[in-house]
Amino acid sequence: MKLDQPLKIFPTGMHPCSYLPGLIARNAVIDPDYEMTPDIYDYLISSGFRRSGEQVYRPHCHTCEECVTTRIPVEDFVRSRSQKRNWRQNKDLTVKVHTGDFRDAYLSLYQRYLESRHNSKDFEGVEKFLVADWCDIQFIEFYAEDELLGVAVIDVVKSGFSAVYTFFDPKESVSKRGLGVYAVLWQIEYAKEQQREYVYPGFWVRDCRKMNYKTNYQPIEGLKKGQWVALEKGT
Repeated sequence: MKLDQPLKIFPTGMHPCSYLPGLIARNAVIDPDYEMTPDIYDYLISSGFRRSGEQVYRPHCHTCEECVTTRIPVEDFVRSRSQKRNWRQNKDLTVKVHTGDFRDAYLSLYQRYLESRHNSKDFEGVEKFLVADWCDIQFIEFYAEDELLGVAVIDVVKSGFSAVYTFFDPKESVSKRGLGVYAVLWQIEYAKEQQREYVYPGFWVRDCRKMNYKTNYQPIEGLKKGQWVALEKGT
């Protein structure tokens, strides 16, 4: 892809790694003044970048390459036995695609999720964390009758959907629904319907429990040393 303007990338300062305790990390960040578009972001995603709010970044650690960008080729994806069961168990849910602004109803759901899942009350800036003015964003809403159970935030790019964040009612953590799994399965089916090639579920980190589940979705590919390669389940 030919860019209309030079692309500047800056390293951040060093900080404790969010995924592997005891390690130090830093990111490479696209110049915040760069005029970002969904097409340019699509190009950057294929190079291992993601976004948090308006900031587009990728890990840039000199001594560690454990954070691996992933993508699921949706036409090749085959549900496992447990994923088939999950899909059946959630067929009673109503799913709505919201393409407007961040809804007030999302905030209380996000607050409850963060308190339960991460023991945190740092709710400030959630909208800033999830949205970007230059990005085509969709909020996938999951309802049981009229009750909002969860929201999956995705970025729409030419090659597919990039999963930004999923949050849901804490009581779903102890239910049989497995709403986090269902959200990924639904995005894969949605990508097929929209004739998108990939779902980008985020970074896979082998030795981090909260990040290594991504190889449960097969086949899946990871970007290693500039090449997309197959990642086997449990590797």
